[in-house]
Parts: sequence; structure tokens; C-alpha cells
Amino acid sequence: MTTSDHPLFPTFSPRARIAGFLPALGILVVCLWSAPAAADFRLCNNTSSRVGIALGYKDADGWTTEGWWNVSSHACETLLRGTLIARYYYIYALDYDHGGEWSGQAFMCSRDKEFTIKGTDNCLARGFDRTGFFEIDTGDQRAWTVQLTESGEHGPQRVPGLPQGEMPGAPDSTGGTSPGASGLTPGALPGRKP
Repeated sequence: MTTSDHPLFPTFSPRARIAGFLPALGILVVCLWSAPAAADFRLCNNTSSRVGIALGYKDADGWTTEGWWNVSSHACETLLRGTLIARYYYIYALDYDHGGEWSGQAFMCSRDKEFTIKGTDNCLARGFDRTGFFEIDTGDQRAWTVQLTESGEHGPQRVPGLPQGEMPGAPDSTGGTSPGASGLTPGALPGRKP
């Protein structure tokens, strides 16, 4: 008795095998298609230079600054994975190839080598640099991508429909204020400085 003659091992034609496989493939595609998109904080470097990125944010433990992410020209990097936990994030960027920086008036701690620094006070006394970061208002979105460009535009600063009374430097969702109000209005973004 061969397997094709055995009642426990029926033989199917190639057409029947494909027909049985298609519904399973369809279910898999629907499951993958409906999977939620990643909710991350990303930065895309749309410049012709390699850039170094430092990031500042407030979480349940207080203010933290981290660096450095090295982002190639015309590439994107995920800086924080998962759903955003704060409304305001702060970026400082260095142009490695042509010099210059993208900075702002929110002063936080940084250093030349890879770092994670807790707190924004007394940077110099603690042996760190005091660096001006520019503010990103995510409008309480779950995910955000900053578009760093040659002209100093940092991508969307506001989500359409967000009340215009919500200005950078306003109290954040935890009731605190941003470190050093930036004083920026939506149309006045810091540019790369030589």
C-alpha cells in the first residue's frame, strides 16, 4: 500500500493544493495589513551632509538628554521606539561634513562622546556642556518624524487642527515647563548656523 492509497494520506492535485493555500495566504495578508504602525520618534536627515543628533525629553523620571546618533545624508533614524510619552522633544544637530549646527534656546546638558544625562541643571558644574536645543511640539501625537533640511526647517511643528494657543515653551502634559522657553513661533524656526 502506498501513501496515495492510504486513507490517512489523501493525494491532492496541484490545483487543489493551491486552492487550499490561497485562503490561508489571504488571512495572513489581512493580519499583516491591519497591524498597527510603529509609534516612534524618528529623524530624517534630508541634507547632503552626515549629521550628529542629540535628543532631550522628559519622562516619568525627569529630564534626559541622549546622544549621539550619526545619521547619513538622506537617511532616517529612529531615536525613540514606542508610543511617545511627552509632548515636547528637543533636538540639537551638528553638520559633520560642512560645519554648523541646528540649535535653539532650550538649554540642556550634552557632551562630545556618547551620553545619557539625567537632569538639565548645572551642566557645566557637573562636567557637561550646556547646549541649546530646538523644540519640537508633537501635539500629543503617538508618533512623530522630524525632517531636518538644509534650510533649517525641521518638518511639521504643529499638527493640523491643534489649537493655535498651544505655543512652544508652554507647560507640558505633566504640568512642568520646558527647559528654557524657546520663544519660537511656528513660522520662526532656527536654521543651521555656520
